Amino acid sequence: MFTGIVQALGTVATLKKQGAGARLELRAAALAKRLKRGDSVAVNGCCLTVAARGASGFSADLTAETLDRTSLGSLTRGSHVNLEPSLRAGDPLGGHMLQGHVEATARLLGLTPVDAESGWWLRIKVPDGLLRYIVPKGSLAVDGISLTVAEMSGSMVGFALIPYTYQHTHLRYLKLGAAMNVETDPIARHLEQLLTAHRTAPRLEMTELRRQGF
Repeated sequence: MFTGIVQALGTVATLKKQGAGARLELRAAALAKRLKRGDSVAVNGCCLTVAARGASGFSADLTAETLDRTSLGSLTRGSHVNLEPSLRAGDPLGGHMLQGHVEATARLLGLTPVDAESGWWLRIKVPDGLLRYIVPKGSLAVDGISLTVAEMSGSMVGFALIPYTYQHTHLRYLKLGAAMNVETDPIARHLEQLLTAHRTAPRLEMTELRRQGF
């Protein structure tokens, strides 16, 4: 589990194809000291498993599903990524509960400064299929950053960023049109599936209910 509070920035050392998947090697010396093989780390919001660790970073394997579903396959040498180690019992819940299970990618529409004190406006284009899980003043994970929805218009979702978020994440390195990983509220998705199953489940006839003693 994660909370969407970025703990460190990493840079891509290599991204090598391995069959249908790939091996991603990241430089992140400060975070690497806390990790061991088998640990989970959110990389731009995608939960990966540490396959190898060195003094200056770590490596993780990407499946074909990860490459298809996320933006990680488009990373190049020197790309900056947001990093968050998995949540430990007793850690503060500074953002919101996340699984690191990216559903789709959004597109960066704009990152506009307001002023030095007020921060920035971030606007992204979200796939239509995810919009029903996004609500004004709700939380959304964008490239592993827990953000509060400030505006919605069609498929555009906007966020008001404080200066700290801009300065301590990879956002300042992104270009317009960049793909960004999105994870909506997992509770909302589970509720939708449960309610859908309930509505479509066959109803027992009253006689059958009486026969069973109800």
